[in-house]
Amino acid sequence: MAPEQTRRKAPRSWDALTPPLAQWILDYLSSMGYEQPTPVQKSCLDIFRGNKDVVVEAVTGSGKTLAFLIPVVEKLLRSGEPAKRHHVQGIIITPTRELASQIHTVLVSMIKFHAPSADLLRYAKDDEKRPATTEPVIVPQLLVGGTTKAAEDLSTFLRLSPNLLVGTPGRLAELLSSPHVKAPSSSFEVLVMDEADRLLDLGFSPELTRILGYLPKQRRTGLFSASLSEAVERLITVGLLYPHKITVRVKSLKDGGVVEERKTPMSLSMTYLVTPASHKIPALCQLLEKLDPRPQRSIVFFSTCFAVKYFAKVLHGILPPGFSIASLHGKLEPQVREKNYERFVNATSPTVLLTTDVAARGLDIPQVDLVVQHDPPTDTKVFIHRCGRAGRAGRRGLAVVLLQPGREEGYVQLLDVRQTPIVPLERPAVQVEPAQADAVADAIRAKARADREVFQLAQRAFVSWTRSYLEHQATSIFRVADLDWVDLAKGYGLLELPKMPEVRGLDRSLGLGIDTEAIPFRDKQREKKRLEELDKWKKEKAEREAAGGDAAAGQKRKKNEAWSGQKEQEDARAARREKKRRKREAQRLANMTEKEKEEQKKLEELIEQVRKKNLEDGATKPATTTKKSGGGGGSRVDNDEDEDEFSGFDD
Repeated sequence: MAPEQTRRKAPRSWDALTPPLAQWILDYLSSMGYEQPTPVQKSCLDIFRGNKDVVVEAVTGSGKTLAFLIPVVEKLLRSGEPAKRHHVQGIIITPTRELASQIHTVLVSMIKFHAPSADLLRYAKDDEKRPATTEPVIVPQLLVGGTTKAAEDLSTFLRLSPNLLVGTPGRLAELLSSPHVKAPSSSFEVLVMDEADRLLDLGFSPELTRILGYLPKQRRTGLFSASLSEAVERLITVGLLYPHKITVRVKSLKDGGVVEERKTPMSLSMTYLVTPASHKIPALCQLLEKLDPRPQRSIVFFSTCFAVKYFAKVLHGILPPGFSIASLHGKLEPQVREKNYERFVNATSPTVLLTTDVAARGLDIPQVDLVVQHDPPTDTKVFIHRCGRAGRAGRRGLAVVLLQPGREEGYVQLLDVRQTPIVPLERPAVQVEPAQADAVADAIRAKARADREVFQLAQRAFVSWTRSYLEHQATSIFRVADLDWVDLAKGYGLLELPKMPEVRGLDRSLGLGIDTEAIPFRDKQREKKRLEELDKWKKEKAEREAAGGDAAAGQKRKKNEAWSGQKEQEDARAARREKKRRKREAQRLANMTEKEKEEQKKLEELIEQVRKKNLEDGATKPATTTKKSGGGGGSRVDNDEDEDEFSGFDD
């Protein structure tokens, strides 16, 4: 009987990696259902597990988190000895709180399978000091601003003595500046920057420079991103030693046998829908209703925080029944922001997240079926990151960007040039009738008429959207001059157009004939205060008109008062300048030699003679009037006697 042949390992299996992964890591991967590594994980594990730096560029949703977490954990455990107390061995930097929290959660779920490290996790929740260990362990700490104070994070660090820090640049830089936190070359192993291009785009360069200054140069470093910018290329040249660049892309076969390179997974369908602004919210409602299967988690991107805040308030009752709403934007309090994020991630019923670009990068939210871009991003590079929130880890996803008819349709060609092709949305078929758009606008306007807070929020949201539209990088496509302001106002459910230069000359009332001054606050206390302030203003206005004759005289008096205030400010500035001049003069005289002082005395005598002669000449001449050019292009009348006296030369 022939001996049983040895079973060959699949080349793409976790077991095929060399050196082999620890059994506890394999158990974790099996429990999570990860049957084999993704291309970026396979390439990264082959290189980053050794003593080599890596720069990894891979499409969004390709599994970059595990690609660096597994090597980081291995590096910290293979030393054979536990880290000294308060010695940091590894740091992972991310641009946002949400991404840092997400990585920390994945890390904790992984080390639960490492028995010595799992035994220490309970100390993170207790106030008890972590005991020392005799073998290497992973003790993580999450460091993000807003939710906790820096002093509390330092106290936690001293109690737990973590050896792996995960956090945002600002809080990490604060902690590392403490003399109690050490990262010597004898113990520090690895630094990872996730979403490296975003770290630099958000202006974290000073914090990154501080962090790098605290770390030894002899370390392993990994930069991970979906796209590498020029700023990241510069960071590579100064922060890494002979890095290996790993680029993982997706290729697909187009019509005609042409192979195209994609920046998103094949499971993600990127589409566009051309629709008027007033049809965008009804189109969103149809997508949620018609998509089969029904989307459990959907994300809608807006361009501004105020737009998110506004639509989160008015879309209740307008979205199809059964869909709840969560919001996420940069102006939320950190605790509220974290709570809303957790509510969306852990939602068990269909939920729609209204957000800005704060959720466009790095977040691995499970089971996102639909991404709708209500507003195209001002930066075209962000487009692909927004789309990449869906279709992750092989799950099918749909991304739709809503474009207004006309010039905005040129955005399709622009994305194609940038190797981000999108196709028209065909399924599900979305067709909004004018009556549907009218019904949605009327429903939103009814909310604004019932509560002044909604009315004011709508005005601010519309103004902020206009400002963001002006900031579009593709100015030849997104032109304010081509916008249909009446239709846009209808899409926002406005009762009137705000006072903006862009809408000068238009009927701000939109033909609705609504007295917006009479709209009350639903909050009775706020409404009472508003009415009191309004009554006070009317009385003051009546008094001004009675005292000044008419509104024009009151306006003229107001301008005179403003001029008077400016004159007082100018007098104060002149006094400060004179004080500084005298101080400089005193210092100059103190440094003079005796000979220089004699020359200065002669000069002052000469100046005094010139002044006396000018006064005598002025006394023998009649007073004259001269016209001098004013600062605003007009003219003013000055008398000679109003001019400042000549008081000598300043050095």
